[in-house]
Amino acid sequence: MNQNIVIGVDVGGSHIICSAIDMEKLQVIPDTTYSSKINNKASKNNVLENWANVINETISCLPKIEKINIGFAMPGPFQYKSGIAMFENNDKYENLYNVSLPEELPKFLNGSNFEFRFLNDATSFGVGVACMGKAKECEKVIAITLGTGFGSCFINKGIPQVNESDVPEGGCLWDKPFKDGIADDYFSTRWFVKRYFDLSGIELEGVKEIVSINNEFSKNVFFEFSNNLAKFLGPVIKAYKPDVVVLGGNISNASDKFIPELKKLLKKEGLETEFVVSNLMEEAAIIGSAKLFDANFWENVKNDLPLK
Repeated sequence: MNQNIVIGVDVGGSHIICSAIDMEKLQVIPDTTYSSKINNKASKNNVLENWANVINETISCLPKIEKINIGFAMPGPFQYKSGIAMFENNDKYENLYNVSLPEELPKFLNGSNFEFRFLNDATSFGVGVACMGKAKECEKVIAITLGTGFGSCFINKGIPQVNESDVPEGGCLWDKPFKDGIADDYFSTRWFVKRYFDLSGIELEGVKEIVSINNEFSKNVFFEFSNNLAKFLGPVIKAYKPDVVVLGGNISNASDKFIPELKKLLKKEGLETEFVVSNLMEEAAIIGSAKLFDANFWENVKNDLPLK
């Protein structure tokens, strides 16, 4: 087995999945992928132990390595440079608030010599799809994840863009003002559930249920979503001029309900933007996080890692 191996870890709001990555081929090594559901309300030690149990399964597949490098695709708020979790008032992992993962997680891992590096989960997805997925041949990519939250990143020649003049502040979109709140309020599962309830008086669990019911209320919700997304993304696309916009996340599974209208509205603004839906969500995030141990990639991103 190739000795240039990195463990990539994708931490979700209620799950964790990790794999060993062959860094020469930038591919998941067969039979090294493990996952588990996680109780995000559990105590600090319980969460860390359950994360470690999954990572230890992947570690057990590796040849003897002097130092184990682990890259994490991690949701925010999180201090990506230091590895300190800042989960507070966001309904997940709040018992990890102000916990240093480089200090605390090794207590539960099998081994004694680790190096951890961290990248935002949506950024990890974007890095992954830009080097292995449908955007592989493209230079400028916007990657968007639509699910419990609104994630995004801007990729140019494989590198996330944070401080350039053609990207929003911080290289992300979720916190930017839109209508009566911020973008995350309008491009996430909770908006669909709330809007469907506002129109119909019926509370459904999520987007999948809204799609399956397929009535006038659901059609109106998706029409409104398309219009909101076009209004929000139009100026972003004009500024960045991406070759492609890649969508991931659970809401993107319903892309046929909103992409046609979205493209039509953007075309009226003179934007002939290509949208593709990626089916590589977790694998892309795992590979994107592992790329933190690619020397050239790390040199380009280490000084721009967001503090939250």
